[in-house]
Order: sequence, then structure tokens, then C-alpha cells
Amino acid sequence: MDEVAPMHFSSPYISSNYPLISAFVAFALAQSIKFFTSWFKERRWDLKQLVGSGGMPSSHSATVTALAVAIGIQEGLGGPVFATALVLACVVMYDATGVRLQAGRQAEVLNQILYELPAEHPLAESRPLRELLGHTPSQVIVGGLLGLFTAVAISLLRTMTNS
Repeated sequence: MDEVAPMHFSSPYISSNYPLISAFVAFALAQSIKFFTSWFKERRWDLKQLVGSGGMPSSHSATVTALAVAIGIQEGLGGPVFATALVLACVVMYDATGVRLQAGRQAEVLNQILYELPAEHPLAESRPLRELLGHTPSQVIVGGLLGLFTAVAISLLRTMTNS
């Protein structure tokens, strides 16, 4: 039976976790890009874009793709860890363009119905539902590409600094 290595929680161990760093950097980049693209579209700063879901690019896709690619680079493509990361990345991206996108579209319709209710209706004062929940296929693809490039760039930086 193989011996299990003890878990370490020291800062150097976490800070050298290449897949984790790749995922966090890809998430931060995607959210930052959303922040700036919303400014270009609306000409106003929207701090909610730094933490909100939905929009271009998909931070969910960027995060899970960066994680899977980094694991593939670090551990190889033939192991169960990469297989798990890849399958989970595909499920997250499929969900973002399927269930979550449709839920956002339903929220748009329900909000329109709420706005058209007469003032005396008991639901007229209801808070609107969040509409930006999912992603279009292009938002998911761009997020995935961002995650891929982020993991590869961090891998190259690690290689250059370790040489």
C-alpha cells in the first residue's frame, strides 16, 4: 500500500501550487476584463463586475480551464487528476451555457412581468431577479482561451525563473 504524503499548510507550499495560482490568476484576469469592458460599453465604472457572474469573458470557464491545463502540464495528460479536472471543466462550461443561461433569460422575462404589474399588486414591490447568470457560447470560449493562455504563460514564467 502506498504511503500518503502529509498535508502541508505553510505559505510556501500554497504559493508554489501552480494549478491553484493559474486558476486564481485566470479568474482575476477575467473579472478585471469584465470590469473594463463594462466601462467601454456603458461609460461608467461598475464595481459589481469585479465579483459578479455573467458577461464577457466567462470567469468560470477561465478558472476551470486554467486549472485543468495547469494540472495537465504539471501532472501529465494520462492521470486521473487531469481527467477529473477536464471533466469538471467541461461540466462547468456546459452548465454556464445551458441551465444558467436559460435561468438568466427566464429572470429577464419574469422581471418584465413584474415591471408591468399594477402598483396595487402584492408583487409589484418585489426586488428584480438577477439576469446575468450564465454565458453565451462565445463568452465561454473566450473564457476558456483566457484560462488556457494563463496556465501556459504561468508555466513558461515558472520555467524561465527556475532556469
